[in-house]
Amino acid sequence: MSMLMGTLSAIFWGVLLLSILVFVHEGGHYLAARAFGVRVTEFYLGLPCRFKLFHKSKKHGTEVGVTPFLLGGYNRICGMEGEPDDLLADAFAIVQREGRVDAEAVASELGIDIERTYALLVNLSDLAAIRPYYNPELGERPSQKDYPAAFETLARDKDMLTEYDDDHDFEVEGFSDAGCPRPLVDPEAQLAIEQSHTYKGVSVPKRLAILCAGPFVNLLLAFVLATGLFMATEYKVAKNVNVVGEVTQGSLAETAGLKSGDTILSVGDTAVTDWVSISDALANAREDGKDFTITYERDGKQTSALVDMPENEKVDLIGVSASTESYHLSPVEAMQAAIGYAGMVGNAVVKLIMPQHTMEVLSQSSSIVGISVQASEAAAAGIADIIALMAAVSMSLGFMNLLPIPPLDGGKILIELIQAVIRRPLSMKAQTAISYVGLAFFAFVFIVVVRNDVMRFIAG
Repeated sequence: MSMLMGTLSAIFWGVLLLSILVFVHEGGHYLAARAFGVRVTEFYLGLPCRFKLFHKSKKHGTEVGVTPFLLGGYNRICGMEGEPDDLLADAFAIVQREGRVDAEAVASELGIDIERTYALLVNLSDLAAIRPYYNPELGERPSQKDYPAAFETLARDKDMLTEYDDDHDFEVEGFSDAGCPRPLVDPEAQLAIEQSHTYKGVSVPKRLAILCAGPFVNLLLAFVLATGLFMATEYKVAKNVNVVGEVTQGSLAETAGLKSGDTILSVGDTAVTDWVSISDALANAREDGKDFTITYERDGKQTSALVDMPENEKVDLIGVSASTESYHLSPVEAMQAAIGYAGMVGNAVVKLIMPQHTMEVLSQSSSIVGISVQASEAAAAGIADIIALMAAVSMSLGFMNLLPIPPLDGGKILIELIQAVIRRPLSMKAQTAISYVGLAFFAFVFIVVVRNDVMRFIAG
């Protein structure tokens, strides 16, 4: 029974921790995209699923919600998929003219096969220029795996703005509802306007900012949490005074009669006034190896204690430590400590893709299994421990996602930079090939870290 409860606790806290961090990550992408006027149709906590709870934003049209499969999250940022096609504007014009039209009718009018037609219509749907129409009379529903037979127009205001565009106004005359014809005067020009509201329609710096926003908010959250923890933690620091802080049980100092709170006045013939001089004098006395006296004051009375040094035996410590005082880091010191911690995590993540260090890093890494166990233990220990774990995982997620490996954000950033240098888009075939390499690497990482966690937390 206890094993079952422990497992359930690990699952609960692991899912909760990762869900929060994924939501924060995806929230960064969402906010950056919206800041640049890029259409975002969905923003969900959880993996895609037909069962979901959501609220549709009246201002931006985005579905914001949650699905039952919480280990993940996603945004549907328009314009991240699809390849260029010279018939895209023509297909767009047909849908706008008809209001609602079957894919087969579009294929017939354009004189192309149905496969290419669906590619065009799906591409336009990805731009949020049109949308699939799921006909209940045909048994179609949005949760089905394939696309429906027909596509339709979106609701648009007098300026052709959709619900996903800033400043749209459906209350002014000239509004048209979804599925209603809205013929285009200049399909090419209108398509260019549609694309300008999407990911590929904004400048390269803005696309890079959207990609970087997810890891950035993870790092920012980790930095804030770590800074707060460093500030809240009480540190014990040695005071440079000649007062004994603690005496180790069974030590030479205890045998000689020294106690906590004694004020040491001299070690042998050497007068001392602070802990630095005490340490130096004790080091000299231990090196000499002969018995020596310590003169100290207790309760206003001066007393001498004989430290009986063992014969023919090296003594490293006699068992006294300095007095300490509590200390809290200032905001600046805490931020500096958080930056130092970030540097350590970032260095470890970079080593992950250095072949000579990969296995070393993986041996110290955890999978979702290990994170769940640690989250459960941290929750049992207290709020400070769970916050510390959240900071550590968020920091790792932030740096991991910046690695130049598809399908991570860093891999997408790499592709954007390559395209900027060669001044043309990489083909989907090339991008897919790069992604397969990245997926193979992460499959290897996943297997290794899960094995580590099983051996560490389950097998014992």
